[in-house]
Amino acid sequence: MATIDLITKDDLQNFKSELLTELKLILESRSASSQKWLKSAEVRKMLNISPGTLQNLRINGTIKYTKVGSIIYYSQGDIQSLLENGLR
Repeated sequence: MATIDLITKDDLQNFKSELLTELKLILESRSASSQKWLKSAEVRKMLNISPGTLQNLRINGTIKYTKVGSIIYYSQGDIQSLLENGLR
């Protein structure tokens, strides 16, 4: 014989709270580990360099970049490393 379980409003409220808590934890861990990408203007401002200098740094391999369509993105971690270790 099958038993019938009733779900109350309190059960649903508890489930909602637990689900939201777990989702927040997942999103926080992803945002903490996700990489931030910067556009050229932001990088030029951080490094206080001209567009031509930034292009030269890309060409000679000093700065890694990713191009999506016509927009060039730089890893914030890579730029931070350059700032800490100095341009070589």
